[in-house]
Amino acid sequence: MASLYLSRLSSDDRTALIAKLHQAQQGHCFICEQALDLVLHKDTLDIDHVVPLTNGGKDDSSNFALTHASCNRSKQASNLEVARVLRRFAVLKSEIEPENRSPNLGDVLKRAGGGNADLSFKLGVGQVQFTFSAVGDERIHSLPVYEDELSGFRYFFVKLPIQYLRHDERINPRPIGSNISKLVEEFYQKRPQLHVPLAWMSSEDGKGAVHVFDGQHKAAAQIMLGAKALPVRVFIDPDLDTLITTNFNAGTTLKQVAFDKSVQRHLGSTLYQDRIERYRRETGRKDEHLAFSERDLVSYFKGQSREMKRYILDAVRDAVTSSPDNKLRDFIDNGGRGKERPLSYSSIDKTFFSFFVYQEVLETRLDHGSESGENPRELETEQLIQLMNLLAEEIYIGKFDSDVGTDKIESRLQKGEIFSHGHLRAFRMSKEEVIYNWLRFVRQIATNYFITTGKPIQEAKLFQYPFPEQLWINIRNFVRNLADLPLWVNKDLSATVFGGKQNNSFWQTVFETGKSPQGVQVMPQGINLVELIK
Repeated sequence: MASLYLSRLSSDDRTALIAKLHQAQQGHCFICEQALDLVLHKDTLDIDHVVPLTNGGKDDSSNFALTHASCNRSKQASNLEVARVLRRFAVLKSEIEPENRSPNLGDVLKRAGGGNADLSFKLGVGQVQFTFSAVGDERIHSLPVYEDELSGFRYFFVKLPIQYLRHDERINPRPIGSNISKLVEEFYQKRPQLHVPLAWMSSEDGKGAVHVFDGQHKAAAQIMLGAKALPVRVFIDPDLDTLITTNFNAGTTLKQVAFDKSVQRHLGSTLYQDRIERYRRETGRKDEHLAFSERDLVSYFKGQSREMKRYILDAVRDAVTSSPDNKLRDFIDNGGRGKERPLSYSSIDKTFFSFFVYQEVLETRLDHGSESGENPRELETEQLIQLMNLLAEEIYIGKFDSDVGTDKIESRLQKGEIFSHGHLRAFRMSKEEVIYNWLRFVRQIATNYFITTGKPIQEAKLFQYPFPEQLWINIRNFVRNLADLPLWVNKDLSATVFGGKQNNSFWQTVFETGKSPQGVQVMPQGINLVELIK
């Protein structure tokens, strides 16, 4: 975002600001920390906000920094302090490349002056005592020791200076991945670490290293941001083979991953409601007062504008998929890995929500048109549910058999297994690349209806306009006629068209021409939308 402060400076004032920043930065670029010469780099330097205006940064001299223009253009984050941290990590990666590997927590610790001390400790009954002599702390610290009820492992929780931490390359040989940038930005926003790193130590000599084997990305991100001590759960004398097996299973058979998207949407919706309540409370509005817009909320929480937009859209998505009136939700696998339901939440996200939910924030008040049924977000939600119900009635209810499921349908079909036409049709029409294309036709049918009836609309807000009954009839006719096409139950297409995952353009070609891009005849001819809505 352009700086009003800079635009108002005279030439002399701008020169003075550059000199002041250059002196404060000791002649170095704020991002790459290499020399910045005011003569040699005169035409290739930038003045930029350290904290972007969009994140609540001030537009005054206290929030500016001097950078090489090339560094500023190629920075990995909009916040210059975060960009500098990530640049340091990029330098570390380049230094380690000759070793044919990528950085791990040990490398980050070493760069920060950590990983070079052993912990002196004394174990007693139910407690551990230790000192931090390596950092000049000679006090005797005492902490309780617990026992894990299932594994029997002893452990304690401690905040350890980074000098006492090591990276365990045997249990956790993984390097630090690209997602470190997101963690750095997250922790820079002063958001807390939710899971502490896990480590182990041996009690054999009363002095030794504390080996971190889990949570290295979170630990590394905090150290890169300047943290000098980290909270850690330390196991005492654990069976290392058990830890290795546990860590392996966590990344393979257990597939411990982040929340499913459906859960994320629900959490986003909850956060949206929380922001509404905070806005009311902090601006002196009464409970249930909704005389403000989505835009007002985004502007008020200006340091969280990107998050607020996501919360708003998540609230719409969650309202659709969690509605008890939504007949399609019984056919959606929210986890995305099941074999019983035909639709994955990912497919819903990439089609219904991508095509039919307006992706920008609204200027209209949240209570606009609520009593008359013309509230844009409520109408959008209601009509999206109505569309899903229509599809459930025409394609899934009484036709798709969850006991049969979706596992290896085409392979089983080729081996002679028999499926009902209704089940096979629902399965094939639900493939992500297939539904992506025919749902686009639904959008096209709705848009053309408004055009032919003379009503001007904004296509991006399509579902925020009330659909007349005739339009719903057209859509139902289209879905019904599309579902009646022979290709959905043609067993001969199992080894070709439906034999593997195709892309979106493949099915676009099929629907437009009747043939696959490879020339396989799928339908006698391409579909005709005018004929299909009759």
